[in-house]
Amino acid sequence: MPNQAENAAPWSNLALPVPLSDAHFQRICQLIYQRAGLVLASHKREMVYNRLVRRLRTLGMSDFGTYLARLEADANGEEWEVFINALTTNLTAFFRELHHFPILARHAKERPGAYSVWSTAASTGEEPYSIAMTLLETLPGSLSQVQVIGSDINTQVLEKARAGVYRHEELRGLSTAHRQRFFLRGTGPHDGLARVRPEVSALVRFQYLNLLASDWALPGPFDAIFCRNVMIYFDKVTQERILRRFAPLLKPGGLLFAGHSENFSQISDDFKLRGQTVYQLTKERR
Repeated sequence: MPNQAENAAPWSNLALPVPLSDAHFQRICQLIYQRAGLVLASHKREMVYNRLVRRLRTLGMSDFGTYLARLEADANGEEWEVFINALTTNLTAFFRELHHFPILARHAKERPGAYSVWSTAASTGEEPYSIAMTLLETLPGSLSQVQVIGSDINTQVLEKARAGVYRHEELRGLSTAHRQRFFLRGTGPHDGLARVRPEVSALVRFQYLNLLASDWALPGPFDAIFCRNVMIYFDKVTQERILRRFAPLLKPGGLLFAGHSENFSQISDDFKLRGQTVYQLTKERR
């Protein structure tokens, strides 16, 4: 009859520290770069470890080599989705970088006909819903011609975005007027939660999209593209390639919104700076 130590051995191994070697860290960096274009610096090593070691324990694995071998054995396997979800960063907030939204509103007022916007890194939905709220206030009589596309490579955050349900603390940056007008307050078992109102969610469509993919299944061209705090995770070659593909997806006079720490002027001559981290197609591309 096996003794208690033998019975406990497999479970005890899972509780032991799982080392992340230099070689395995470099391989993880290579794989996420190849799949998602993300550049992971050496100081991200602890983050990578903390996010992936939980997955190893879930799978009952005690070393990164076994996990990486599983990934690489099936180029189209479902584990790639889990891997990418774990390593992508999804910091966001409603009306983040507030100065962009009055610019968007003025631009929408000036444009005749249908108005469409693409949020390239929708995360949990705060950015595309902020865009939709802005357009609801700006174009109240033309909402049948308004469309907001929110895309992301992380399937987990897209699920939350589609649900449109947020904790009250996640709405802290919104004015009382915005909370009352655009959200339904939860009661009973949903106390402490708020759901985006149907008139807001009706304007937004979410979809999975990898910016490195050869084909973007998008209903462009767009009047505006939001690509904020995304390029900082890519190297210059990838940035140039993505910006080159943005240009034909913008209508003449279309706007490209960047993050506060991003500068596209030195990367692409397809765009010229129009305002604070807001770009417009150059005349040559119109």
